[in-house]
Amino acid sequence: MLPEPAQNRDYPELARQIKAWARDLGFSGATIGRAELPVEVGQRLLDWLAAGHHGEMDYMVRHGLLRARPAELVPGALSVVSVRLPYRDPAARDMHAVLADGDKAAIARYALGRDYHKTVRNRLQKLADRLHAAAGPLGYRVFSDSAPLMEVALAAQSGLGWRGKHTLLIHRDEGSFFFLGELLTDLPLPADAPVDAHCGRCTRCLDVCPTQAIVAPYQVDARRCISYLTIELAGAIPEPLRPLIGNRVYGCDDCQLVCPWNRFAVPTAEADFAVRHGLDDASLVSLFAWEADEFAQRMAGSPIYRIGHERWLRNLAVGLGNAPSSQAVTAALLARREHPSALVREHVAWALARHGVL
Repeated sequence: MLPEPAQNRDYPELARQIKAWARDLGFSGATIGRAELPVEVGQRLLDWLAAGHHGEMDYMVRHGLLRARPAELVPGALSVVSVRLPYRDPAARDMHAVLADGDKAAIARYALGRDYHKTVRNRLQKLADRLHAAAGPLGYRVFSDSAPLMEVALAAQSGLGWRGKHTLLIHRDEGSFFFLGELLTDLPLPADAPVDAHCGRCTRCLDVCPTQAIVAPYQVDARRCISYLTIELAGAIPEPLRPLIGNRVYGCDDCQLVCPWNRFAVPTAEADFAVRHGLDDASLVSLFAWEADEFAQRMAGSPIYRIGHERWLRNLAVGLGNAPSSQAVTAALLARREHPSALVREHVAWALARHGVL
């Protein structure tokens, strides 16, 4: 099929085809919005940064309002195709059970399989290829948590879901256990309307947060967020927050686990997101025993790989400090007491003191 000349393009029909192609490629939903956000969205971002809620994520300050201006990221962009891709592996051990077992390592469900960035972007590229074949030459770029872009705001603007009080996107038929991706294009596609929010008076996500990082509806202070503390923070985890982290060693799902809409969460059909290396039910002690080469080998292709072995041990030391006292826990910590990293040694010393070993 030859592409239509620009002046003959039926953009409503092209938009319908894009959504059908997205479904064919495994995305659970796709919507189309304008490649711009309201001024007040950018102002909220500036206010959040001014309050210091970004912590040490200095790149957010550097990018500033670029996040709210997609057309500056992709010059000439007029439309944004936003997509959802579910990631919850139905075979994974129930997260509530893992959190309740202090000897286990609780890892955010999105990180149990392979890194999602390439998976989502590869599928979006296939979507772009189909669009190019049908519409002819076009300007475009695909993203998945890979550029300064306010993904949730763009997705909410086009009705892919609504922004929950925990700041994640929620869909009434799928919950929130999904990745987002975007295809920015210079095609003037018709925009979809936003959907009504359905959080109502519910505050379960605010109430359950172990560190009270959701400081108000739709506002997260990253400096208290367990995902930030275990992933983004490069240095020592503040001592007052360590006991509150419990056995969460990479990310945190608590605000999603209590969300009523996640009773409708859709299981993934993507093999890349299947649990690897038993990470859904691994013990803190066993993971803490991994040396750097074993960490690199096992975590290759995982989102966990990017934090590196040193931060991995830091996080696990906190988990072990919060674990029930046992000979196995104490022995594991003592084995790392003289670790070459001062960061690891500090957290190990803290953990040993929690078990009465000075």
